[in-house]
Amino acid sequence: MFASTTGNLIDRVTQRWVQFTGRQVDLVKDAWLKGPIGDPQCIGGDYFHELARKESWQVRPGTGLVRDFAKLRGPGFEPGAVAKPVAEFYEKTAGYTMDAWSEWCSAFRPFGSLLALIFSRRLQQLNIPLSSLETSRGLTSEVMDLVDPKTGEVRITAWLRRLVDSGRVLYAGSYSTCRVPNYEGECVKVVFPLPNGNAMVIMRPVAHADGSFSVISHGKHFGDPGFYFTVHSTRGVRARYLKSLRESIRVYAAEEQTVRADHVLTLWGLTFLKLHYRLRRKPQA
Repeated sequence: MFASTTGNLIDRVTQRWVQFTGRQVDLVKDAWLKGPIGDPQCIGGDYFHELARKESWQVRPGTGLVRDFAKLRGPGFEPGAVAKPVAEFYEKTAGYTMDAWSEWCSAFRPFGSLLALIFSRRLQQLNIPLSSLETSRGLTSEVMDLVDPKTGEVRITAWLRRLVDSGRVLYAGSYSTCRVPNYEGECVKVVFPLPNGNAMVIMRPVAHADGSFSVISHGKHFGDPGFYFTVHSTRGVRARYLKSLRESIRVYAAEEQTVRADHVLTLWGLTFLKLHYRLRRKPQA
């Protein structure tokens, strides 16, 4: 039924799950599901440089995850209601240092350890910290633009985060905005390349009365904001929507030249992980 995919056995099993339980999509019609896909073996810190080489793009230092925060304006969301330091972080992300702390629900911690053992450490992708000790020396934060030299168009904005002490990659993702079928406004789209496909989180923006800003991936149906897996093969692309997995990130102004963020992930309505970030403006920025 499906064209074979290559790579690690565990990866092939999860890809088959997406292929059998997901739906066929046409990336011409369903352009919101487009995103970089990974090689069968590993993602790692060189992924975006390798992608640029294959596509004959140039890699340049990036500035922000969202080049124009006002682009998120839509029904129910007004960017002007968000505190200026928060909007500046999204537009000038490269000018900030990052510290992080993690809080695992004790019942889910073994699952996190198993995920790290089987997938994350091997792939060098989605390496969610298992304890605050792992991130105690901080994270590096590198924003890069992959640019088509013929047109000058930024094809991909990537955010690469590593542990300072070991250099191990935590997250390698692309950031953009998109519109999904079941939501009227612009959403933030984050794509994490995986072997023969990707994991994609599409989040709607929310402005709070205190000037803080959230992106929320909650949804109920395919085409809503939420979490998607895609698998690419010679017979096309299959996509699986995971309504049981949800996340929200709330960013707020804190001390001078600092914003903080609280990142909450839930599964079947149960909070299994909270991540807390401190993002400080670099002196030269």
